[in-house]
Amino acid sequence: MSLILEQIDISLDGQRLLDKICCRVDGGEVVSVLGPSGCGKSSLLNLICGTLPNSFVFSGEVILEGIVLNNLPSYKRQVGIQFQDHLLFPHMTVGENLAFALPVNYKKSERQERVEQALVDCEMLGFSGQNPSMLSGGQKARISLMRTLLSEPKALLLDEPFSKLDTTLRSSFRHFVFQQIQSRRIPALMVTHDEQDIPDKRRVIRLA
Repeated sequence: MSLILEQIDISLDGQRLLDKICCRVDGGEVVSVLGPSGCGKSSLLNLICGTLPNSFVFSGEVILEGIVLNNLPSYKRQVGIQFQDHLLFPHMTVGENLAFALPVNYKKSERQERVEQALVDCEMLGFSGQNPSMLSGGQKARISLMRTLLSEPKALLLDEPFSKLDTTLRSSFRHFVFQQIQSRRIPALMVTHDEQDIPDKRRVIRLA
């Protein structure tokens, strides 16, 4: 799998936010987008996942597994996004939150198996019946990521996913996220303003 950004320009009200952004992200790789607030980082993620408001003007191509995504609606792009907020459904159990993300074609027994495997992967086996409000911040972050991955995205976008965690949790969750990306061979693009979050200093898009 690969995600390619080809000559991406984004403007708002005649002001150019991004200029000729080009990169290729292969499966298992994380490319970081680094820059201050307001420089266009979130606009780039919105463009990739198909939620860029009509008030923005863009050119260039977003290509995932050889398919140009530009004209596809967001629900057909198979792009997952992980935010800094965990956004777990409070009226659902942990297991129901995870199952919610699974594609509809899985049978009931397969859905249960995948939920259980996800809990094993994030070292939270036995938490299926718990309410999300009972989880720690680190546990919520892990469940949120596993829910995103269970939707079987072909690319993953990370929007400052570590910024609300304390120093200890941040380090362990960062390791967990990058481990999951590598083992699943998913191309990932991560927005951050913190140099410490960057897994590969050679693979950085720096925005002014």
